[in-house]
Amino acid sequence: MPLGKRELARIERRLITTLTEACETAKGEIQGFTWLTHTADMNALSETLKVVWVFKTLADKKLAQAEAKARIVELTAIALNEADIDLNLSDSNVRFDSEEECQRTHGGNRKNRLARSGATKGD
Repeated sequence: MPLGKRELARIERRLITTLTEACETAKGEIQGFTWLTHTADMNALSETLKVVWVFKTLADKKLAQAEAKARIVELTAIALNEADIDLNLSDSNVRFDSEEECQRTHGGNRKNRLARSGATKGD
């Protein structure tokens, strides 16, 4: 049976809270990391959830992909677990992006960039 509107809102609030905690942890650990966001259709969370980790520069993003990817996936998994979301994370769920790329390709319009899946997969 599908979840009701109230339950979906509760799940999203929990997710936002736990992702905020992951974000604050990452700011102290991962060079160049600035913030994160997520997109999802709450009615199809396991198929649509994308957590986008945003870095200041393209160089910071590339460094994180090379040296901190495992930690980023771990922080994302912890957040999902704490939000009681059972999901096997894959590269399609965890994305990396940079402010620099968003500015260059979408004039800094993050909403447009997310809608067009401008963030790169976690590979």
